Amino acid sequence: MPVPRRLVVEADGGSRGNPGPAGYGAVVLDPLDTATLAEAAEYIGVATNNVAEYRGLIAGLKAVRDLFPDTPVQVRVRMDSKLVVEQMSGRWKIKHPDMKPLAEEAARILPASSVTYEWIPRAENKHADRLANEAMDAGRRGEQWDPGASTADVETTRTRVLHEEQPPSGPPGDAVAGAAKVRAALAAARPATPAPQADPAETPQVGWGSAPDLGAPATFLLLRHGETALTPEKRFSGSGGGDPELSATGRRQAACAAEAFAARGTVQEIVSSPLRRCRETAEAVAGRLGLEVRVEDGLRETDFGLWEGLTFAEVRERHGADLTAWLASPDVAPTGGGESFAEVAERVSAARDRLIARYAGSTVLLVTHVTPIKTLVRLALGAPPESLYRMELSPASVSTVAYYADGNPSLRLLNDTSHLR
Repeated sequence: MPVPRRLVVEADGGSRGNPGPAGYGAVVLDPLDTATLAEAAEYIGVATNNVAEYRGLIAGLKAVRDLFPDTPVQVRVRMDSKLVVEQMSGRWKIKHPDMKPLAEEAARILPASSVTYEWIPRAENKHADRLANEAMDAGRRGEQWDPGASTADVETTRTRVLHEEQPPSGPPGDAVAGAAKVRAALAAARPATPAPQADPAETPQVGWGSAPDLGAPATFLLLRHGETALTPEKRFSGSGGGDPELSATGRRQAACAAEAFAARGTVQEIVSSPLRRCRETAEAVAGRLGLEVRVEDGLRETDFGLWEGLTFAEVRERHGADLTAWLASPDVAPTGGGESFAEVAERVSAARDRLIARYAGSTVLLVTHVTPIKTLVRLALGAPPESLYRMELSPASVSTVAYYADGNPSLRLLNDTSHLR
């Protein structure tokens, strides 16, 4: 059996805006003298950092396959994206729908046994980073990356010579010409950095402790609407009965929320349930922030069927057996053809996924109701359906969930009413 050809692939990707104009870079190196065997880069339009990172990986592996179509290879992939390294190594699950097909494509290019992955600091990935930035610069000019005009290899070599070794006495041209020897010496002197071993208690990290290469999350500020006349009486008020307006108290609550969000200054978009009490609350905030309100039907409240407008005690008196069954199972609907909590969860999940895709990396105010907010919180925590009965959500309260690019959510706030005091 022939001895496999050993190779190194360094890959990187970037997005100026995340999502924004994006590009990737990849280089195939001979590990013996770190000579460059192939470079690849491309401007890919608007995409996230993580998509660009994966595209760089795919380009690097394809370059290896094209260079040595009939030769067995052993490839060490080096990237500063912990997300890609951990997912391709099989230590992190791939949940995000944009990542799965890219990871599957990368895995098909070469036999799995011939590729290993290593995380490296960003400072050690300068060649691929320069290629990715050249690609993005070309895209800004309305062009594609031109390999003939690339200086990524030369600049990376010069940087290593000048900063990692004593400068040679000759002119800069001599330094670049002798860079292969310098890089070989550095590679021999520096032990390979193993891919970080994922501690089960820490993997995957989410929220404020997440790896920086996950990019900015889609952050949903969940604002429950202000009071209506039915709220103080604790009557069932969903989407199957009347469509009450805000009371005077509710309008004051909406105004307080508007001032609080104006002071915070982070809301970029506003999305509301179609029901009147939410739209009035959302419009109060939008008017203060100078934003428009988009309506998302998936954020409407549960249809409580024949229970609409009744108190809990009245429902128990009139529909006691149905109420008991409803409290015992998320699959049971209220009397008269209302929605079960399982049906609401399916609808809210679909709306959540649409909004995450639309507002990746943005901070969005969602003005909605008790059940949708509790459902989003429950799903973020992976909590059972009965947790819906164990959360308190006051009128005009704020809760916050952030959704990261690897599919992991982070609950940051629950039932905050400090702005109403």
